[in-house]
Parts: sequence; structure tokens; C-alpha cells
Amino acid sequence: MKTAGRVFKRLLVFLGSILLLSLVVFYISRLAPGDPVACYYGDQAQRMSPARREWAQERLGLNAPIAVQYVRWLENALQGNFGISYKYKRDVLEVIGERAGNTLLLGGGSFLLLFSLALLLGAACVFWEGRLPDRLLCRAGTVFSCIPEFWLSLLLILIFSVWLRMLPSSGAYSAGGAGGSLDRLYHLILPVAVLLLSHLWYYAYLVRSRLLAETREDYVLLARAKGLSRRKILFGHCLRGILPSYLSLMAVSVPHILGGTYIVEMVFSYPGLGTLAYESARYQDYNLLMLLCLLSGSLVIFCSLLSEAIGGRLDPRMHLQPFEEEKR
Repeated sequence: MKTAGRVFKRLLVFLGSILLLSLVVFYISRLAPGDPVACYYGDQAQRMSPARREWAQERLGLNAPIAVQYVRWLENALQGNFGISYKYKRDVLEVIGERAGNTLLLGGGSFLLLFSLALLLGAACVFWEGRLPDRLLCRAGTVFSCIPEFWLSLLLILIFSVWLRMLPSSGAYSAGGAGGSLDRLYHLILPVAVLLLSHLWYYAYLVRSRLLAETREDYVLLARAKGLSRRKILFGHCLRGILPSYLSLMAVSVPHILGGTYIVEMVFSYPGLGTLAYESARYQDYNLLMLLCLLSGSLVIFCSLLSEAIGGRLDPRMHLQPFEEEKR
């Protein structure tokens, strides 16, 4: 019963957060300066008479008060109808569906690679604690983690695309897409490199700090007294001890990685959800912008709740913290 109650509570929090997010995004997008009629009709909007423009606004549902527009949008959204894109003149679900795979490939692949390398790098630093490899990794990681993603993207484009002409500077595939899977991977090298260099050391440092704390635990001293090697203690016992917090960290870091993915997509003109979100905000493509914000927001909220659930499931002590604080 307690588990069902917690699930129901998290579900209410999730739905309430999404509803509040939709309301805020809807109002902000409508109050922002811009002309959605020009987005839909293009150059024809400049030659429209006042009566024709009023007709166009009524056709797009923009002539009613914002509160009425929101209620209409919400009623349609609950039925699975999110409207059409003003720019692409198609259902927004179709437009997003065409781009979602690219973002999933870039962001999802970088996410898995990032946390695999962060775990190995953090463990390596602990294994060589205080020695030259540890110091070099700490210095290099600090430098790269301070470089903004957009600046690092431009620097890599300048070096590998302009000067050396080794890697493509934009896009997800060559013209016509005739290169297949290898061509897709070829275009992913620079964007993935930027995401890794920008985020890797931050998470590796968290792993390093948590592992160092774990190596000071009493059971580690006992294992050393029994004659176990440092390598076996670190990789066989300490890594297992930090897994609950590491899995929780992976879940809560999704917004961080997602934001970086969107930035990288825009710099590299990568046809994903990040560039689509930028275009929808720039051209006041309200329906497309709403759904993109809801999808991104839903993912962020879900991962935050998932992080809490993972931590509580794998480490039951988290449920005892409020009671311990009350006793104090």
C-alpha cells in the first residue's frame, strides 16, 4: 500500500507539473513579440488588408483571448490533437517524429558513452590518487569543463572542418543520405566530442569524490586487513557501493545533457529537436513550440521523480532521513 501511495503521489505531481508548464509556456509564447500570421503565410502577410489579417487570425484561432485559446488548445491536446505547425503546414507530431530519432541518436548515445567513461575515469583517478595520472586528469578535466559548449563547438569546427578538412561541420548526413550508417556516425563525431568534453569531467569528478569517500569506510579497512588488493577492493566492492547514488545521478542529469544536446544541435545545424525548438520560438510557431516544451519538460520532470525513486529503492536510508531529522 505504501508503494502504491508513493506511485500515485508522484503521478499527481507529474501531471500537475505538466499542466502548470503548459499554462506558463502558452501565456509566455503568446505575450512574446512576433507575428505568427507571417510565419504561416510568409510574404503574403505583409500585403494583407486589415480585414484579411483578421480573417487569418481567426482561422489560426488567435483572435480570442489567451485564456480561451488555452482552454481550446487543452481540450484538443487531451484528445491527441496538438494542431499543425505554422511553418511546415503539417501536424506537429509528424514534424517532431522526423527529428526525434536524430536527437535520440545524438543525445542518447552521448549519454550512455558519457556515463560509462565517467565511471571509468573517476575510478582510474581514485586508483592513482595523488599520483601523476590523477593530477593530469584533474587539471585537464577542469580546463575542459570551463569551456562553453558553443565556443568549444566552434573551435572544433575551425580545427577539424576548416583547417584539416577531416570532419563535416554540419548536418546529420551527407546530401541525399547515400552514405548509410557510417556516414551518420561520421557526422556525429564532432557533436558527440563536444558533449563528452563539456560534461565528462564534471561527472567523473563526482564519481571520484564519492569513491574516495567510499574507500574510507570501515569495510574497506577490513578488506585491506584481510589482504585484498587495492584493485579488487576498488572495482569489486567500492564501485558496487556507489551504484545507488550513481544511478540516481544519471537520472537527475538528463536535463543537463538534454540542454547541452540542444545547444550542440544548433551550432552544428544538426536536424534534431534542439534546432526545431529554436525555429519554433523564432518564428512564433506556437503549436510546435508547445509540444516541444511539453516533451522536454515531461522528460525533465520524469527523470527527477525517477531519480528520487531510484535513490529510495536502492538506498532505503533515504526514507529514514526525515525521521532522523525530527529526532534531532
